[in-house]
Amino acid sequence: MKLNGSQILLEVLLEQGVDTIFGYPGGAVLNLYDALYDYSDRIHHVLTAHEQGASHAADGYARSTGKTGVVIATSGPGATNLVTGIATAYMDSIPLVAITGNVSTDLLGRDSFQEVYITGITMPITKHNFIVRDVKELADTVRKAFLIAQSDRPGPVLIDLPKDITAAECEYTPAEPVVPKKRNSINQYDLDGIAKTINESERPIMLFGGGVVLSNATKIVAETIEKASIPSCHTIMGTGVLHYDNPLNLGMVGMHGSVYSYRAVQEADLLFAVGMRFSDRVATNAAHFAKKAKIIHVDIDPTEINKNVEIDYSVIGDVKTVLEHLLPMIEKKDRSEWVNKVTTFHSDEKYKPVDCDCELKPHKVIKDIYDVLGEDLIMTTDVGQHQIWAAQYSQCKDPRKFLTSGGLGTMGYGYGAAIGAATANPDKPVVHVTGDGSFHMNLNELCTSVSYELPIITVLFNNTVLGMVYQWQSSFYNGRYSFTELNRKTDYLMLARSFGANGIRCNNHVELREALEVASKNKGPTVIECVMNKENRVLPMIPAGGTLKDVILK
Repeated sequence: MKLNGSQILLEVLLEQGVDTIFGYPGGAVLNLYDALYDYSDRIHHVLTAHEQGASHAADGYARSTGKTGVVIATSGPGATNLVTGIATAYMDSIPLVAITGNVSTDLLGRDSFQEVYITGITMPITKHNFIVRDVKELADTVRKAFLIAQSDRPGPVLIDLPKDITAAECEYTPAEPVVPKKRNSINQYDLDGIAKTINESERPIMLFGGGVVLSNATKIVAETIEKASIPSCHTIMGTGVLHYDNPLNLGMVGMHGSVYSYRAVQEADLLFAVGMRFSDRVATNAAHFAKKAKIIHVDIDPTEINKNVEIDYSVIGDVKTVLEHLLPMIEKKDRSEWVNKVTTFHSDEKYKPVDCDCELKPHKVIKDIYDVLGEDLIMTTDVGQHQIWAAQYSQCKDPRKFLTSGGLGTMGYGYGAAIGAATANPDKPVVHVTGDGSFHMNLNELCTSVSYELPIITVLFNNTVLGMVYQWQSSFYNGRYSFTELNRKTDYLMLARSFGANGIRCNNHVELREALEVASKNKGPTVIECVMNKENRVLPMIPAGGTLKDVILK
């Protein structure tokens, strides 16, 4: 059948199983939005307040569902407004297809109105990008974009569409959805050596990350840990892979992880690293990280092997597939002596947060959220102190329910991600945890959740400062608080109500729990302002480049 480029694009999106897209119209994508008018019964379009919000929403949709997120923006500033969202997805390996309009092909390279070289701009932050110059190539280009976004290590792909391509006509031939490829270089010799090393180890630790979530390997990771009795810790991206109260779950490791999990890594004779990349926030000092241990690294991306930490054994492949091959070869072993020793590390923990009902304490705020709304909620965060508190005290029991910008550390990520998660999961509570600094970055997206009646609950940690930077200035810059004391006059209750949302202010935990109960019954979004002391600290903390001996506990 003969269709124009806009119709072909939408047909291929349907072909790939897309039913929801996020975006913002403009001149260069008018043909596409005109076509969307006829596809509104098959493709749900969420109109955000800003293109960056749309990109974060597509990202949150992808993280919470495992599907590929899709975002559309017009040319020029519309396209450049996607850049932060694309980079966020790239750093955390999130499958995303970004579709941008551009000026007609005869105007490219002439500094035309709202023309920008978006493929050049995004080249370092996409797995691949395309500019379509012939409508006959459009369908296959979109299919390739989905294949690349989902295959091996997932990530974002951008398709740039000149306006004349969206209007040009050609024959369209339907096709089957693409089948993602998963790189695997597994050989029996490697598996034999790795299984032997695991079976012979006396003090093994598993360290897993976001690759386990992306591979849908949660179940087999848990089976491996239980069978071999291996205590385990995780990166921030691995939150929810193990139930938070699993006795073998030591929690998060790294700069803001628990001291006992870091200590266990340092005492281990084997570190079994799965679907993670030894970033500087995890291996705070790579030269001294897990120095007593042999290190096994399983990851789908060969460029991560030996990049940050020297590895003894490695397997390149999909985490789930590798562990399915490896699990039968791992012996069931009693490691109670090692598990008990690790338990003593836990009981020796020198840092314990102080409870107080007279004022809001960060760790109790997170607990209140789960106590009132249940463990099945999806939590999104922005970046800063609140993000780390949310991760440290998470009661997440499943993957894809803790959504945060791990690699790029994007302030303003959380609300867009909450829109994506709430759109995809209307049956689950969605809680956006943020700080007053991050919230100001994308608070305009409140209008989106109001318009679509998304019952997102924002829990706003208002301590009047840029908390994490303020904390660093306290510890390392002699208390010279240069431009981190915000003292903004924003009235968050009036702000929420002006958008058509609900606003509640809390000063203690009784008020917070009451506010959460009220918010859970509201039809639309609610902003709960939590008035907090600016001297609250994210602890423990290992300074950048430091080791366990440098840990800050007070």
